[in-house]
Amino acid sequence: MLTTTLPPQTWVPLAQAHAERADQMTAGQRARKARGEKHAIEDFLYDYYGTRPAQLRRWHPGVGTGLATGPGAVPPQAGWKWYSTYPDGVVTLDTKAFLQARGESVRYIHGLLTATASRPVFTGCFGLHEWAMVYRQPEHRHPLPLRLGQAATDEVVERHPIRCTHFDAFRFFTPEAVGLNRLQPTRATQVDLDQPGCLHAAMDCHKWASKLGPAVPGALALDCFALAGDIRLLDMQASPYDLTSYGQPAVKIETAEGKAEYIARQREFARRAAGLRARLIRVCDELMGPEAAEANRLAVAPHNH
Repeated sequence: MLTTTLPPQTWVPLAQAHAERADQMTAGQRARKARGEKHAIEDFLYDYYGTRPAQLRRWHPGVGTGLATGPGAVPPQAGWKWYSTYPDGVVTLDTKAFLQARGESVRYIHGLLTATASRPVFTGCFGLHEWAMVYRQPEHRHPLPLRLGQAATDEVVERHPIRCTHFDAFRFFTPEAVGLNRLQPTRATQVDLDQPGCLHAAMDCHKWASKLGPAVPGALALDCFALAGDIRLLDMQASPYDLTSYGQPAVKIETAEGKAEYIARQREFARRAAGLRARLIRVCDELMGPEAAEANRLAVAPHNH
């Protein structure tokens, strides 16, 4: 349902500012790609999440917002997938067509985000998932030295309880580390286990925003991407890798001071993610309509513990 129509003098500058912000955020990656260079910290946002700078710079007004056509200002969205044009020239997301094609994903994302948001923040993991991914392994994902060496890294894993709740982190644990985790997350239990203190659940706001695509307002999409980038830095700073070559200090989670720093930053990321998660849930609400959204909430209610 169309709730707002933006005139060209409003949407043209918004779209331009969005493209400029997106270009600024992806400048480093685009320059590295042109030179054929890798970046152990930032490439994750593009390789793992499949983020494409060209897609990121496309501005979408979001579900329920139409774009009016004016002299010399025809919304480019008119030619994009999932958009339709009213007889009066207003261009808007075709919610019905989008739901027909992506309804299952929308319901899943809505349920997962709702369940995650219902839980308390847990901050006792200390980023040990990255340590469990190199445990007792001579070869590692990143061509970086281990800050403490292999033996001492393994010792940190063995000295700490591993309490990873996120399947997409857990699935990269080394075979020797799998049994050390107090939980055994699966894709099927993700709705039961994702919690708002988890760095990866917070980073995934970017994934869900990408999957909701044109239904997500441009500013929200870039806010999710920005949060994912900030979290990725902490994820690697708290990892066993030595980031000296990138000029990044370690968050030494094997020490009391490092744990305290990790928790403080984790809580701030959880606060930011909570706001973005709520905005993404509202996008799903608007796509589905109040009755379907409420029915979906009730369907996932048993998971909200």
